[in-house]
Amino acid sequence: MNEITAFNPTGHAANAEVQSPDSMPHSIEAEQQLLGAILTNNDVYDRVASIIGAQHFYDPVHARIYEIAAARIAKNNLASPVTLKAFMEDDEGLKELGGPAYLVRLAGAAVSSFAVRDYAQMIYDLAIRRDLIALGRDISAKASKVDVKSEPKEQIVEAEQALYKLAEQGQSESGFQSFLRAVTDAVNVANAAYQREGGLAGVSTGLTDMDKKLGGLHKSDLLILAGRPSMGKTSLATNIAFNVAKAYKRGKRPDGTEGAIDGGVVGFFSLEMSAEQLAGRILAEASEISSHKIRQGDMEEEEFRRFVQAAKDLEACPLYIDDTAALPISQVAARARRLKRTHGLDLLIVDYLQLLRGTADNRVQEIGEISMGLKAIAKELDIPVVALSQLSRQVESREDKRPQLSDLRESGSIEQDADVVMFVFREEYYVEREKPSEEKLDEMVAWQERMARLHGKAEVIIGKQRHGPIGTVELSFESQFTRFGNLVKPWQQGDAGSF
Repeated sequence: MNEITAFNPTGHAANAEVQSPDSMPHSIEAEQQLLGAILTNNDVYDRVASIIGAQHFYDPVHARIYEIAAARIAKNNLASPVTLKAFMEDDEGLKELGGPAYLVRLAGAAVSSFAVRDYAQMIYDLAIRRDLIALGRDISAKASKVDVKSEPKEQIVEAEQALYKLAEQGQSESGFQSFLRAVTDAVNVANAAYQREGGLAGVSTGLTDMDKKLGGLHKSDLLILAGRPSMGKTSLATNIAFNVAKAYKRGKRPDGTEGAIDGGVVGFFSLEMSAEQLAGRILAEASEISSHKIRQGDMEEEEFRRFVQAAKDLEACPLYIDDTAALPISQVAARARRLKRTHGLDLLIVDYLQLLRGTADNRVQEIGEISMGLKAIAKELDIPVVALSQLSRQVESREDKRPQLSDLRESGSIEQDADVVMFVFREEYYVEREKPSEEKLDEMVAWQERMARLHGKAEVIIGKQRHGPIGTVELSFESQFTRFGNLVKPWQQGDAGSF
């Protein structure tokens, strides 16, 4: 059987069974037409800059021409064959194409600037196809190599992650970015806060005092919400999830993209409670009917109607719950990616961190892997991730039960990876258990006074914050509805708008 050969533009025969670089999807003509149009009329650049970058060009010389032209146009300088010649005289690749005369030929051969967007889209699509081919080869090579360290399940997650990045960004690896781009992103975040009249740069929690302290929930941040059992960690997390989902409005953002302009789509990994129990808590809060009453079915007709109406109102809330137990951290990442692709995702909540699984045998290393994984999800998906965490029992042995950073279980890695560490603390819970006997009247009076002062109050202690101050936020807590809210200060008593 004869070997099939394919002839390529370089004049060399190539084996058709092995795809040569020149048989990869590309269009030199489209690249030439686009570059010629830009060098002839610099205004054309603005019409294609949002579609392609230098990395999308197949010919490396074309990529360098585009990069230099883009840099000059961005500074309001002229990009023409004459001005680019000075920057590319020593370019070896350009010399092979005929030197600076090639730039003149590009400009002279440009037919029309009318079709530049079509050329740009074509160049972009072909670049994505090349990336897909490269990714496919990589997946195939890894799958062919039987390695004990690389399980098939892990390979699937890696492949899905790479495909997700390609779909989101149009490139499989972003690599280094210039400081100019980083500065521009920082200015855009500050501008978003300024447009809200000095409000928030991040997603609002719906709790005014907490928002003031945190500036909202910032993209790519990992926030740890820790506390001892019965302090209300899950309640606070569900309250925030409900507030964000309830406020969701979709529209055009300042950067021109479509997405959440208020509130957001929320993903909730509930590893401790079932989705039905979690929904029950949110319904108790929304309908203002005690969780106990809902569970017992002990409701009056008016309450039941209110409950049903609250359920109808919440149907459209973009809140998605995954109650799979003992999830590996790699699966959390894969499912979060899938949710963002299918429905969007603006906030991820994990209840709670210690119930996730890692691959390490040592528990401390496993927790480190999980906390690093959660931070990686926040950065990759560009969303805030709120992870709940248990505290060690040493809190109970202290006279002052207020938690500290050292109380975090396996604290080293969690404290290190987190951008914000918050503790939920309800002093009322501890004082309630110190009730003196009825005979000790003086002690009973003092206890009642203390209980009256603490009733319905909670604290969120911010123990660490990378981008802002630490301190304490006071909140109200209605135990019958498992609801945290904005606390009315004594000087705001007559102000109904404080809630």
